[in-house]
Amino acid sequence: MSLFDWFADRRKGQNVGKVSQEADEGDGLWWKCPECGQVVYCKDLVDNASVCKNCGHHIRINSEERISLLADPGSFQALDKDLSPTDPLGFKDRRAYADRIRESQASTGLKDGVTTGFCKVDNIPLALAVMDFRFMGGSMGSVVGEKITRLIENATSKKLPLLIICASGGARMQEGMLSLMQMAKISGALERHRESELLYLPLLTHPTTGGVTASFAMLGDLILAEPKALIGFAGRRVIEQTLREKLPENFQTAEYLQEHGFVDTIVPRTQLRETLTKIFRLHGLKANSNK
Repeated sequence: MSLFDWFADRRKGQNVGKVSQEADEGDGLWWKCPECGQVVYCKDLVDNASVCKNCGHHIRINSEERISLLADPGSFQALDKDLSPTDPLGFKDRRAYADRIRESQASTGLKDGVTTGFCKVDNIPLALAVMDFRFMGGSMGSVVGEKITRLIENATSKKLPLLIICASGGARMQEGMLSLMQMAKISGALERHRESELLYLPLLTHPTTGGVTASFAMLGDLILAEPKALIGFAGRRVIEQTLREKLPENFQTAEYLQEHGFVDTIVPRTQLRETLTKIFRLHGLKANSNK
């Protein structure tokens, strides 16, 4: 959970800019798109990568679903899957941090907010990290930072391309300075990966904010984003109060950032595998079943 999300939780009922997206809607068989109102059979929705065929609205999906959509069947091998967070500060706000960890682990089946490992995409080996917004808003604590750093170091030693799928509210405030240190640690590992002339691609999904945006999300050789994803550092309200100006309606969307040069290309989820394969081949990467 980021500092921004914590204040939002304390001021329920007030619109403080907390990122939100619809939960599952309907009765389990049908789903109504919140953007266009189209009613869709859930199986058809899942078959289309959880993207509305009528308007292209992208529903937030979890890390397991993303890996299933992206990786070649049976190719994903998890790394450091047993790493679990502790409570170094004995932090407590409305609830103890230790209780929040246990609650998130029970509800998601994850140890923390990122899944890392190796897979193949069209038989091309890839180091992959997938953040999961369900786990305390995808916030970046010590375990998230450590798992991503270890993955990058493994990718560097194995000479593999790297993809990080970002979905986060930012640094995890319950770990204080320890969470902020992850920004520098991951960035340092990415620099060593770059010095080895290896490819790194971040995919920015809804939402990518805070310390994640301020570090590894914006350090890619090519920066990819899903359509209409919220991408930014501080919230709209904070920026408007600081600048004393009204911001454009599409401010901090993937489209706005692409227009202003912060995002290289917007990739619909249904086209991600095809796009990644093209990028890999343009960079001279070849299928290798031995890795």
